[in-house]
Amino acid sequence: MAQALDIDHWNLECEFNNTDHRTDLNGVDRLIVRRGQPFTISLYLRSGNYQPGVSSLECIAETGPQPSEQYGTKATFGLSANIDTSRWSATVTSPPGDMVALCICSAPDAPIGRYTLTLGSSGRIELILLFNPWCPGDAVYMNNEENLAEYVLSQDGLIFRGSYKHPIPTPWNFGQFESGILDICLRILDMNPKCLKNPGKDYSGRRNPIYISRVLSAMVNCNDDKGVLLGKWSDGYEGGVSPMFWRGSVEILRNWDTQACQPVRYGQCWVFAAVACSVSRALGIPCRVVTNYLSAHDTNSNLVIERYINENGDLVQSREMLWNYHCWVENWMTRPDLKPEFNGWQASDPTPQEKSEGVYCCGPVPVRAIKEGELMSKYDAAFVFAEVNADVNTYMKKKDGSTSKVISTTAVGQKISTKSVGRDTREDITHLYKYPEGSDEERETFKKANHQNKLLQQQQNEGLHLTIKVTSDMRKGCDFDVYAVVTNNTQSDKKCRLLFGSCAMSYNGFLGGNCGFKDLLNVELSPGGERKVPLRLNYSKYGDLLTEDNLIRLAALLLDYSTREPILAVRNIVLENPAIKVRILGEPKENRKLAAEITLQNPLPEPLEGCCFSIEGANLTGGRAISERLSSSVGPGEDAKVKIYFTPTHSGLRKLVVDFDSNKLCHVKGYRNVIIGK
Repeated sequence: MAQALDIDHWNLECEFNNTDHRTDLNGVDRLIVRRGQPFTISLYLRSGNYQPGVSSLECIAETGPQPSEQYGTKATFGLSANIDTSRWSATVTSPPGDMVALCICSAPDAPIGRYTLTLGSSGRIELILLFNPWCPGDAVYMNNEENLAEYVLSQDGLIFRGSYKHPIPTPWNFGQFESGILDICLRILDMNPKCLKNPGKDYSGRRNPIYISRVLSAMVNCNDDKGVLLGKWSDGYEGGVSPMFWRGSVEILRNWDTQACQPVRYGQCWVFAAVACSVSRALGIPCRVVTNYLSAHDTNSNLVIERYINENGDLVQSREMLWNYHCWVENWMTRPDLKPEFNGWQASDPTPQEKSEGVYCCGPVPVRAIKEGELMSKYDAAFVFAEVNADVNTYMKKKDGSTSKVISTTAVGQKISTKSVGRDTREDITHLYKYPEGSDEERETFKKANHQNKLLQQQQNEGLHLTIKVTSDMRKGCDFDVYAVVTNNTQSDKKCRLLFGSCAMSYNGFLGGNCGFKDLLNVELSPGGERKVPLRLNYSKYGDLLTEDNLIRLAALLLDYSTREPILAVRNIVLENPAIKVRILGEPKENRKLAAEITLQNPLPEPLEGCCFSIEGANLTGGRAISERLSSSVGPGEDAKVKIYFTPTHSGLRKLVVDFDSNKLCHVKGYRNVIIGK
């Protein structure tokens, strides 16, 4: 006759279990475990002893408001001789006695989230269950410890911005294990419209990383729901802060949580992607932020971006944009709903651009499906394919209302980038999205994707050639030259008009004021000849026009008088901010106060007012930013210098992210890696 164990009290052994399950950075005051991996708790009996084969214990694991075995949100199981890692199971690993070591394992496909585990008639324990990329039975399994350290456990990283000719790494504090962040991530899942409409079904869906990724892609923006961030790309940032202000995800997630799920103002693509990355890693899905340079926003799915310029070569705005860069995330998982070769990295984009199934979200779509041109693959393959492969057709709108096609080469989808594993360098992953240009495989992909425009393309004409060349020292505050270079590859003399202009621009393609312009009516070239035409860009002119992106669009338009054919060359340049120098004073150890001495030299020919340095870092600054203002202005060539104190809480390699802000230099970023000893 089986005898039910009479439990008096228990110890969840949180420190041992959380460390074993790699969740201890969330704290060890409650039980946080990963699915498909056993954990052991200690039960202390009120009466009697545990007897193998005689003692029994009924266990019930439940999650969500309407737990049901049919939905997989409830599991009932008893004691067995051994743990079965393929389903919920329990076994006793201690010898007979009044203390019972109970080993429990969840199913590797159990829904993630908060659980109540009922043990017999008197035991009720709470735990949080996460995805387990270390478990071969989990859909997010990743078989590489270095990758897991980077894509799940690393709390900081680099996001690439700037331009494709000059990628600039921006440090970011993901902070997924900071105090309270995991609870906020679970709240994001609970606030999603699918959960509010049908919680039973939504909690059941949480077994599936495809479902979770899609929910997060919708919930990181607030366009259809009580999502985290409000995007803003123009007209100032009243009522919030510039997207450049943020140094990490922690403050954003906490603000959303404390402001009753009102959207945080404001985000742009790298902020949306970084927050999605923090939430994915917190839940246990391997994730990385990816940057696509010269990213197309194709609104009508014809894989062609149509751009219009006026007779001066200035862009006329249209809804179809070419973004200087665009960031999204990739999550790692299997795709049992698709072909086996589509397992692995899945692109998912939380920036609200176009609706998918009636909601502003995008993905997850297998990166491999993009490479193969399989545009029917779920979800949103065609939109992501266009972002990296669309063609750009340029037309001139003339004063008389007519339009003519302009010869122009713009290659979409350049230098697709992410942070390298274990190193602060850029990894180029373009080859994961595209075959080499001009290869037979690329042609096959375009056929499959019905990309007629690319298939019809002829070789560039051998006539006049126009490019823009720049020098290496384009720093904010300097005056410098840029060059339009015209080459005559024909056998005859050429007479042309050259318009060469520049204007400030934001990273998503919106244009600002004119930074310098030149109109040469009479450029003469003999056969094989070359002309190099300089355009001087002066800080006195461009300084007040630049956006925080530090971008200037250069455009040269060449009109051949004999053929009337316009040729356009465009190049976006990014002006370098000054470097921030960080020196750590003191021996970096856990729970010991340190100082960061931070210096930035003013590169501008005018003083900087209202200077402020801020630092932030996972397990370094107590989950918040620490700021220090300068009391006086900083003259040209002078150093802005502060000392900021902070106390690290955990050992290991950490990134101290630094931000400098002032009236004329806005949100300059820097960082210093610090190794904290025990």
